[in-house]
Amino acid sequence: MKMSNAAWLMLIVLSFLWGTSYFLIEIALEELPVLTLVALRIAFAAVVLWTFVLLSGNRVPKDARTWLAYLVMGLLNNVIPFSLIVWGQTEISSSLASILNATTPIFAVVVAAAFLSDGQLTPAKTAVLVLGFIGVVVMIGPDAFRDLGQSIWAQLAIVLAGFSYASASVFGRRFHAQGIAPTVSAACQVSMSSLLLVPFVFTTGGFEGLAAVSSPVWASVFSLAVFSTAVAYMLYFRILATAGATNLMLVTFLIPVTAILLGTLLLHESLQLAEIAGMLLIALALLALDGRLFSRRRTPI
Repeated sequence: MKMSNAAWLMLIVLSFLWGTSYFLIEIALEELPVLTLVALRIAFAAVVLWTFVLLSGNRVPKDARTWLAYLVMGLLNNVIPFSLIVWGQTEISSSLASILNATTPIFAVVVAAAFLSDGQLTPAKTAVLVLGFIGVVVMIGPDAFRDLGQSIWAQLAIVLAGFSYASASVFGRRFHAQGIAPTVSAACQVSMSSLLLVPFVFTTGGFEGLAAVSSPVWASVFSLAVFSTAVAYMLYFRILATAGATNLMLVTFLIPVTAILLGTLLLHESLQLAEIAGMLLIALALLALDGRLFSRRRTPI
């Protein structure tokens, strides 16, 4: 499916929102347990999203079947991947986590081919996804692989998180077909995630000692909740509705790009040749998968 300019812009913004989450998670993990952080993130995000829903006046689904689907979506898109990624980052570097997470679009193509009538797996589609993954590896550099083979369970956790994200992107297409607004879908999803996780964390004492948490950590938690979760998932469901599951998961190729560009622009870090080469490979892969690279130019009438 060819993406519109608006969809590309939303995808870039989403890559920024999710790209900064790796840094915010590292700060929050200094004082918070893994599941406590995940529970706080989705609970605060639910409050923000329901505020948007109430202000917008959008219709909220009432049938049990749809809410059960959101329960599955919450597991696949929040509880499972958030927990795996946050735990994985306690064992491996964020750069290696970014590379492993970049397998998500490849999983998305495989899952879409298995379950969607319009998600056929073609050699060309597979080739451009592999090219994009190579671009991520080249851009981040070989130093990220120094710990590869160590902390194998943490690395596997990041890969499984990518598979969970990919499965969610395919499963989530049903909500647009039901005419449900993206903001409502985002609110329902994180609400069901909170329903699953918050009581568990509470009963296991995960919320004890929150009064001693420092201001920088609380700032990270609120930033994760508002921007990397609430706003991000409003964009997520809108892109999913207009551009499809595979195109949506291309965001994991863009996340390392936005992180490096932000470091260059805001922190005055130098841009290395390998980073430029990796970005070019990613750009080539994205344009090829989008269809623009090989599309014919229309002759003016």
